[in-house]
Amino acid sequence: MSGPAPTRRVRVVGMGMGPQHLTPQAVAALRSVDVVLAFEKSTHDPLLAARRAICTAHGVPLVVVEDARRDRREGLDEQAYAAAVTAWHEERAARWERALREHPGDVALLVWGDPGFYDSTLRLLDRLTQRLPLDVDVVPGISSLSLLAARHRIVLHDVARPLHVTTGRRLPEALAQGQRNVAVMLNRRIELDGLGLGDWSIWWAANLGAAGEQAVAGKVGDVLPAIEAARARAAAVDGWVMDVYLVRAPHPDREEGP
Repeated sequence: MSGPAPTRRVRVVGMGMGPQHLTPQAVAALRSVDVVLAFEKSTHDPLLAARRAICTAHGVPLVVVEDARRDRREGLDEQAYAAAVTAWHEERAARWERALREHPGDVALLVWGDPGFYDSTLRLLDRLTQRLPLDVDVVPGISSLSLLAARHRIVLHDVARPLHVTTGRRLPEALAQGQRNVAVMLNRRIELDGLGLGDWSIWWAANLGAAGEQAVAGKVGDVLPAIEAARARAAAVDGWVMDVYLVRAPHPDREEGP
């Protein structure tokens, strides 16, 4: 009779924005595993190329798994959007399960940015631990918010004031709640017109740490065209755009700028 399946070690490694942001802890974790698994989102996936470069540099085999397709139709309501994400996660987990069964040994998953910050990897592994015996540990990475603050030499919150972090999809909701210092991630596009932010300050950056890195700061009403042009430049150089920004309302007691 065969015994229970052996527990698999899975190391979730934050890779920051690419090879130059790997910490010594991340490097040690990579060198401790037998294989790295990575999703391929398209035939020419530049983010997969970054993961491949990391694996090559540290002598770890890379196994590529075709990514599941996600329903990205515009205009989905909250219920339909949540259902689409759930279905996507379930199919991704199933594909990882097949890959884990096919490739024995310790495994690493390279996560863009930090695994605990707007990333689904740990949620997928929670699903997988119900099907496979897994021992999961996490190596933190450098987040895009940390890099945004560093590039613009700013503190993300004003004195004694909170920082609200959300997505581009939910920015209007945050503003309606009265948030006045908001970091925004996961932006398919920049949509700030009509939100009443013309006199707010913005600190924006894209592709931080990549060859096409761009950064713009100023009043929202003044710099939106410059941000759109910078997004186009980033895409032209890197083949992708990942941007993040901070918007902050004018301080009631003093004039505020970037």
